[in-house]
Amino acid sequence: MNVQKLPWAGVRIESGGAAIAIDPLYHFPAKFGEAREPMRPLSEFGLVEAVFVTHHHEDHFDPRAIAAFYGSGVPVYLPADGVPLAGETGLGNLRGVALGETVTVGSLRVTASWSVDGVGDPQSSWIVSDGNRTILHGGDTLWHGYWWKMARMYGPFDAALLPVNGAVVELPGLVPSGQPISLTPEQAVAAAKVLGAGRLVPIHWRTIHHPPVYRQTPDAEERLAAAARGVVELTVLDTGEVARL
Repeated sequence: MNVQKLPWAGVRIESGGAAIAIDPLYHFPAKFGEAREPMRPLSEFGLVEAVFVTHHHEDHFDPRAIAAFYGSGVPVYLPADGVPLAGETGLGNLRGVALGETVTVGSLRVTASWSVDGVGDPQSSWIVSDGNRTILHGGDTLWHGYWWKMARMYGPFDAALLPVNGAVVELPGLVPSGQPISLTPEQAVAAAKVLGAGRLVPIHWRTIHHPPVYRQTPDAEERLAAAARGVVELTVLDTGEVARL
């Protein structure tokens, strides 16, 4: 199984001739200012047979890019409760997936599992297995109590792809909490440990830091390395790089 890092929280996963993308992003949301990495065309990373989206927020669900680079008819899977919130997408094959439901794409089996969204919207993590390797993509989840269930039901995991930026936000219509809406570096390491993951691949970091709307936690890279030392293998990928599991 090959796991290729796409911009922000996106990945492309390939095994046995089948390929999927999770949370592919090209059109960077204007409310977050300027992207801190290039938003490279998704065509640079190769085609996919299906797209899986953790939730409908615009930094994870980019319908225009999906249609432009993969085709408007490509199957796109979104948490079932999130489909009504997605609005008009222009996608002709948008499908809702219930918690625990599995979708098969060639040699890949993709299961919707628990994730907790930082502002209370519907969100799924995606568990991807090719029969030999199993990985978890956590979207932009915050800390929750489902890690142990996920480990029992779906583990062992060869890799956990988890957010690490501990973002604190001030969004219109929401009273600021001052609390992270995604995993901090230390929480991501703790989650990987509970999951029994062979390695931790950080996602959802570096690209966005636009105070006061969106603030990445300070010193994320150094804290992540310190927390992972002796606990879990850390595999840091730049956009376009591939981890071969």
